[in-house]
Amino acid sequence: MNLDTLTRNILKKGSFLCVGLDPDLEKIPDYILSTEDPLFEFCKMVINATAEHCVAFKPNTAFFEAFGSKGWASLERVINYIGKEHFVIADAKRGDIGNTAKMYAKAFFENLNVDAVTLSPYMGKDSVLPYLEFPGKWAIILVKTSNPGSNDLQVLNMGNNKPLYINVLEKSLSWGTINNTMMVVGANNLKEFDFIREIAPDHFMLVPGFGAQGGKLGDIKPYLSGKTVGILANYSRQIIYAGDEEQIKDQARAIHQEMKEMLTSSGFI
Repeated sequence: MNLDTLTRNILKKGSFLCVGLDPDLEKIPDYILSTEDPLFEFCKMVINATAEHCVAFKPNTAFFEAFGSKGWASLERVINYIGKEHFVIADAKRGDIGNTAKMYAKAFFENLNVDAVTLSPYMGKDSVLPYLEFPGKWAIILVKTSNPGSNDLQVLNMGNNKPLYINVLEKSLSWGTINNTMMVVGANNLKEFDFIREIAPDHFMLVPGFGAQGGKLGDIKPYLSGKTVGILANYSRQIIYAGDEEQIKDQARAIHQEMKEMLTSSGFI
């Protein structure tokens, strides 16, 4: 899915919601656990409940890979079930170089046929460029993440008197364009968001960290991009474990409504 299509979908639906699919068998209802493929059946329920309210889904591959080949088969079923009307992100946080990166890119972009994959840029340019060789696909680069441990390394001051996350951001801007790179920035990093938006005013940001991690949707309104909207706000636990299918739908609907009001008051729709 290219930039124009993603932006058009956001404006048409009045939503920039991304639903994270993290199927934890310890939290899945018993009646789904008894099915042949509980990972798929749970995600199917969540997709059915939220599809009209979101523009993207983000399966977290770890929750599938933990079950070996059977889990990978479930992941394939989930991605095929989502279809191509929604932007699909493989939350895999890969980060390796050369032929290894090429093989990861083939796995996600040719085999699973997702739109984007999350990447750790710690190994540098050659760990990201292979993903950018696929037209219409996206590399989503970790810049300032929402977890508490992000401050162990990401804010370290470098020799140029800039924190590491700013150096990562500036480097990544030279690797790709607004058409094929996004950045992960936590919703609970508002101070950092100011600097990031100043440097990358039009890039899309995948924004986790809402709900349990302290981020509030209204706080990121100033960081919407005038050209592209530029935000995919990810909600996982707050939506997918809200209760039964109707409760999940109600939670997604409420977030969608808040997003629509934000887009309207900002002049996007």
